Amino acid sequence: MKRLAIFVVVILTIFALSSALLAQVLARAVTVPVTLDHHRIVIDVYVPLKDGTTKRVRGLVDTAQSDFLISLRVAQLLDKNTSCEKDWCKTAGPGKILIGGLEIPLGALGQASFPARPAAFNDALIPGMSPEVILPATIWKNYDLLIDYANRQLTVGPPGSVKFEGTRVPMKVASDGTISLPAKIEGQKYEFALDTGLPASLLDVDEFAKLHKDHPNWPSAAGSLGAENMTGAAEELDRAVLRIPSIQIGSTTLQDVMFGSAAAHAGVAGRIGGEVFKGTQIGIDYAHSSLYIEQVSPAAISSGLDVVGLTLRPEVDGRYTVVAIVPYDGQPAVADVKAGDVLVGVDGAPVTGATLGQVWSLLGGEPGQIRKIIIERDGKRMAVEVPVRRFLAAKTN
Repeated sequence: MKRLAIFVVVILTIFALSSALLAQVLARAVTVPVTLDHHRIVIDVYVPLKDGTTKRVRGLVDTAQSDFLISLRVAQLLDKNTSCEKDWCKTAGPGKILIGGLEIPLGALGQASFPARPAAFNDALIPGMSPEVILPATIWKNYDLLIDYANRQLTVGPPGSVKFEGTRVPMKVASDGTISLPAKIEGQKYEFALDTGLPASLLDVDEFAKLHKDHPNWPSAAGSLGAENMTGAAEELDRAVLRIPSIQIGSTTLQDVMFGSAAAHAGVAGRIGGEVFKGTQIGIDYAHSSLYIEQVSPAAISSGLDVVGLTLRPEVDGRYTVVAIVPYDGQPAVADVKAGDVLVGVDGAPVTGATLGQVWSLLGGEPGQIRKIIIERDGKRMAVEVPVRRFLAAKTN
């Protein structure tokens, strides 16, 4: 009997130790490098295939998206039955993905949507970007998420596995994982969606117009450029951009925030995009409806938005069409370039097939610098010298 008791104790001890070790394994968080492309978070994702291998693809971390989207190429790699309606198709999803060795079951995301035809250059989902997988809030809501914009890293792990630092901001989490945040501008309360899939922030057109009218000294521009140039779609041609001196999110104050005017989404006054978080890391504790903002390094905000005054549209073939010339001091910011021209190169660097973030890096600089661009018009190429202008001067009063 005594031996049996000892045996039972040993078994229970082994079980307890095994459970503790298993819990540690399950609680493991992983950290992966980030490509910060046009203020958007892009990471490597490994997708399991039918033959037991995995395929590395690029994934966009999108906290405001609810659908699991994949490219046509990824759908073909999965080799599963599909059904199509007009421009979009559905297929059974991979069941799980791997990020930095962490296996993430897709659970209720049993289906993935993909375009019936290649959506962009190299079959990326979004023209002007590289990702072939959109990683939505419906995935992230089951995890702790830490996005370090300053050091270009992302940490993900099960609830309780990530240590959050910085100022806590209470947030609302919808059933699909999308997030809304309380904010104040000039004492006025707003609710904003947290949208890491957007380069810059957007504000409802009516609220935008009111702020612009009440604060005519705040720097503004007519048209989309830099981070506010996201797709080059028709609505961007009428967009206005405003530099707001500060926005308070919870008890955290962020300085010199750029907002573009846009139609509001239901329930929120606008969207907070990645440009706001330069120099910070944000922790998203879905389980406790909390956002943490920590200033890691001085925000990389220049004294203004210093770029060439063009609005571009990324095309599905990897080219960039000039869709508008942004005004500067009442005149076109760039001479000798017309809407409809195709941007071919900047200072000797080709732009076809580059990402929108890479192109805007080439078009930035110090005010007064000259960029030599190559444009194509009516099948002919020509070199044009264009100036970098200062739009939306920062550090306003």
